[in-house]
Parts: sequence; C-alpha cells; structure tokens
Amino acid sequence: MKNKKVVMIPGPTPVVRSIQDQMGREVAAFGDPEFVKDFKEVVDDLNELFNNRNGKNFVIAATGTFGMEMAISNTCKRGDNVLIVSNGFFGDRFIEICKRKGLNIDVISAPWGRAVSPAEVDEALGKKEYAAMTVTHVDTSTGVSAPIKEIGEVIKKYPNTMYIVDGVCSTAAEPEDMEGMNIDVLFTGSQKAFGVSPGLTMVWASKKALERRESLGDIPEYYADFEKWLPIMNDTSKYFATPAINLVWALKESVRIIKEEGLENRYQRHIKYGRAVQKAVSSLGFGILADEDVRATTLTNFLYFDDINDQEFRSAMLENGVVVAGALAGYAGKAFRLGHMGNADENDMIVAIAMIEKSLMKLGKLKTAPGHGVGVFLSEISK
Repeated sequence: MKNKKVVMIPGPTPVVRSIQDQMGREVAAFGDPEFVKDFKEVVDDLNELFNNRNGKNFVIAATGTFGMEMAISNTCKRGDNVLIVSNGFFGDRFIEICKRKGLNIDVISAPWGRAVSPAEVDEALGKKEYAAMTVTHVDTSTGVSAPIKEIGEVIKKYPNTMYIVDGVCSTAAEPEDMEGMNIDVLFTGSQKAFGVSPGLTMVWASKKALERRESLGDIPEYYADFEKWLPIMNDTSKYFATPAINLVWALKESVRIIKEEGLENRYQRHIKYGRAVQKAVSSLGFGILADEDVRATTLTNFLYFDDINDQEFRSAMLENGVVVAGALAGYAGKAFRLGHMGNADENDMIVAIAMIEKSLMKLGKLKTAPGHGVGVFLSEISK
C-alpha cells in the first residue's frame, strides 16, 4: 500500500480539512452578495490582525514574488535609491526586481546562517537618502529570522524611507506588527504560515505607503498598482480583476483558525514546536545552517553529516511518505530544508522525524537507537 504524502517543505504547507472544504465549494460569482461579504471580512480581519488600522490590506490572485514587485512598484520611482538588506537567496531576489525598475541599489548582506544587524542597517541608512529599504523576515534559503522589530526602531530616524518587510515565510508564524514595528509594506503568500494552497498574495500598506503611492502619480505597472486595487478593497462588490473566489473562502477559514487560536498563542506554538524539531533532528547528527540566535521557527536547513547523499536521502524520505526540500545555491546537496509552520501539527512533525530516522537507517547512517529523535521531540514539547 502506498504511503500518504506528508508535505513538510517551506511551502506549500499542510492544508487542514476545513480549509480544503472551502476550496472545494461550488464556485460563486464574484458579485454574489455572500462572497462580497466574505471577501470584505477577510480584508478587514487581516488589517486588524497585523495592526494596520490606518492603512489597507490587499488580497490578490498572485504569488509572494508578485508581492515583492507590488511593494517596490508603489513606493519607488525610476532613479530612486533602495537599500536591500539580504540574509539569503530571497533577499537577493529584490536586486533584479529593483534593477528592472531602474532603481539605484545598495546591498548589505550577511554570511548565510547569520543576519544583518540593526547597527549595520543604521550605518547604511545614514550614508544617503533611500526611498525604501527591504528586509526579508525569514529567508527560506538559510532559515534565518531577521530582527525586524529592532530594525523598525532604527527606521524611525529615517522617516522618508519606506520599510518593506518580506513576510512570505513568517507572517502568521513569527511576530509582525505594522504600526508597532513601523513597517510600511508587508507581504506574504497564502501557501506558507496561513496554510492555504498557493495562489494568493496579501499585501499590507501603511497610511504612509499609500501616501507615497499617491505622490508618484502614474506608474508603469498596471496589475500591481495600489490605486487600481484600493476601490475593490474598500468596496469588495466592485471589479478590477477576477478574485480567486475559492481561495478567498479558504483564506477566510484560515483567518478564523488564527483568530480562534490567537496570534500570540500561534507565535508561541511555532517557537515551541520549531525548537523541538530542531533539537530532535540535530540529535540525530545533523547540523543547522542558521546560528542559534537567529533561527527561524517556521523552517530549518539541516546540514548533512557523514557524506549523506542528498538525492538518496530525499528519495528515501519520499518513499517513506514525507516530502522535504533540497537546499539552495551553495548549500545545494549539502542540506535539506524542513518546514514546520502554519497548520502543521504535532503528528505531522512526529511522522517527519520518525521518517528521517527510517531513511537514515536505510542509508546505513543512523547513529542512534531507533526512536531517539522522536523521543527528544516528545520530551521537548512536554516541558
């Protein structure tokens, strides 16, 4: 009998039955009064959840990468200076986006496994005036979590610089507060910590960011233009482009789950289970790419030991019913990435750890007694 697949990658993440049910509903017209009401509730709830009461949230059929473009398109014009704070592969993705926009960029990077410090950000911002600064909260290539709260304190000194946070692998799992952290634009994708299938980007724009967009006049972008979407987010009965109706319903269910759990409880759950997974898997001999003080709670990049072959290991995992991701760039073949975010539960994590042990056993690389890693995980979550 074939094993059921448990997807434990940095996204898409496990989708619970109640969210799946919403995606499987009979489709409705985007002007249906019930859908219009549901869409409005989603937009309003997302704004409230992440403390953006003076700004606006956009829920759009697109991906997290589109959220990156939307953030830049609406805050910068050709010739502006942008500071890119990069802690890995996805931080670097802003480089090409900004170059295509005709922006002047400066990049400050940390070695993979470390994070750029607030002091380094402060020093860079003090050298010239920047229209915007981008920071990836959690970079999935490294498993590093940036100190966005502390950087948010630094940005107070530079009121003309838009603070853009890439929350694709963090929003709804690691603490984010638009007004409390002085964030001007935050974006994420539906398939990460929200636990919905891919297909939606959610972008939060502060009042200051909306004012910046207005000051730019006409911009070359069309689908990405805040001003095209504002009338719809203010009145969801209006039309600009067809919304992803069933995904919006799924997102509404996801938001209901988040509100029921409570954001703070959700953050604490990610800390508890993320750290337990990290201790359990590292107890089997794996290293961790991210330094301990900057480790994300949403995913971990585990470094191989004893010349484990990446393809053989991940193939063994797949045979055992668990999907994990390969590492990126210079770490390709040297590590695997394990997601533990969103609606992934205790059982998903126990299965993943047990199958890591079983795969190591198949490869002749298991150094502990079978069940050791699972025991560490259970011990950690019982504390």
